[in-house]
Amino acid sequence: ERHIVHMELPMGIRLTILRWGNYLDFRLAMAPQGGMDGACGNFNGDPTDDATEAVFQRLGARVPDSELLFKGRAPFKLSEVEEKLLDLCSSTTMARAREECPKQLAGVRDAPQDQNALKSCYLDVCFGSNEHVLKMATQMGW
Repeated sequence: ERHIVHMELPMGIRLTILRWGNYLDFRLAMAPQGGMDGACGNFNGDPTDDATEAVFQRLGARVPDSELLFKGRAPFKLSEVEEKLLDLCSSTTMARAREECPKQLAGVRDAPQDQNALKSCYLDVCFGSNEHVLKMATQMGW
């Protein structure tokens, strides 16, 4: 259990962090707070506004630099499977992604010029609300 950190924070917030060799997992438990919103939704009891696209509309695609927990972002590169998935995005949806993503990434330093950040956003627009996209890619033998 040395790789697990448990924290009891103010306002009944409980945080458990699992430290692994190359990443962190965490579990956050708390009562809903006024104005709460994020990747898991806004906890207003209406699941229709918790879809990926609705969250992006409210918050943008990425955490702004001013709100990062760490000093900077880890560089990332799309996998071969992710690159192939982009080819499956409909032309209409991809056109919308190419219009929306630079705007959504505007608050993130260098992201609008970073092709990997843009492509990651394109994947979110094209497949973010499709919980079965990984299964689909696996079935295609990727």
